[in-house]
Order: sequence, then structure tokens, then C-alpha cells
Amino acid sequence: MFPETIETDRLRLEPRWPENVDLDDCYRICASDPGIDEVTEYVTWDPHETKKETLEFLERGRERWEDNEAASYVIRPREGEDGAGEIAGFGGFSVDWEKRTAVLGTWLRKRFWGRGYSGERAAALVEVAFENLDLDLVAVSHLPENAQSQRAIEKYVDRLGGRREGLLRNHITDLDGSVHDEVRYSISQAEWREATQ
Repeated sequence: MFPETIETDRLRLEPRWPENVDLDDCYRICASDPGIDEVTEYVTWDPHETKKETLEFLERGRERWEDNEAASYVIRPREGEDGAGEIAGFGGFSVDWEKRTAVLGTWLRKRFWGRGYSGERAAALVEVAFENLDLDLVAVSHLPENAQSQRAIEKYVDRLGGRREGLLRNHITDLDGSVHDEVRYSISQAEWREATQ
């Protein structure tokens, strides 16, 4: 149902499955990559403490894919890009079939920040959600204090025809049980078609 390979001008996305990602490399990145504390500051997970935790992360990617719940990808720069072939990060979307909505999510290693990869990945995934899956809406959110994600999301949501919906209070829960507000944006299929075609 979900495409197994997505290529953009600068990126290649492949399923977040154990056979597509070197476990040792992934563990090093998720546990101790330079800047990992900044990467995980505004997400719902902490740096990995064991290789088993990293393997479970990859296995969840496969399980949710096979259950048609989510399409999660490893993001790699293509040939010609600095760091070509390396893991730049992970991203994808979960699907609420009843609400006909995909919810985007991503994180990138710090050394890949500032290149526009988040927006390029988002544009490709929004296209999959609307063209391949015929969903009605794509949503994305960030914590209110995450100014960097806010800038990236606002830029691509505006370009793709969407809008800021507002602040959802006490809407997400961390692994440790703490509750946070989030700022939500959405793009409808009609808005996307008007903006891009």
C-alpha cells in the first residue's frame, strides 16, 4: 500500500525496517550522535540506552507498516549531496483511516539541519497521502517552544496550501508520562491541489 522507495531531488526514503538500516550505525546515531540531546529535546523519545531499544524502534517501523498504520522511512541524502547514503534521519506518517488523515513526523540529525530536507520530505509524503492513498487531510504539529520546527513547518505548509489550525492544550504525552501542548497545522487535499497543480 505504501511506496517502498520515495525519491526526491536530493533525498531517498526507504522503509524503516531492520533489513534497510544497519543496527550498529542506527544505535550510534540514536544514542550518541553529536547534537542528539538537541535532536531529542522536542520529541517524545530520549536518546537510546541500548541496542535492543534501537532494534525495537526499527521493528515497530515494520510492524506498523504491515498493519497499514504508518509509513516510516529512513531518510538518506542522494548522490551529490554532502553525506550521500548516510542516515540523515527518519520520517513518515501515521494514518487515521476513519478520519482519512495522515499525520506527519520527522527528525533529522543535527548535521543535516538547515538544508531544507524537512520540507522536501514533507512535500513527497503529502503527495503520497493524497495521490496514492486518497486521504482528505495531512496534519503536522510541533511543541510551542520548538522554534526551529515551527519555521520549517510554516514554510512548507504555506507552500503546500495549508494553514495553522492552532494550539491544542495537553494534547501529547511523552514516554515518561509528561503532557505537552502542541501547535497543529493541516493541509486538505483540495488546498494542496490548488497550491501545487
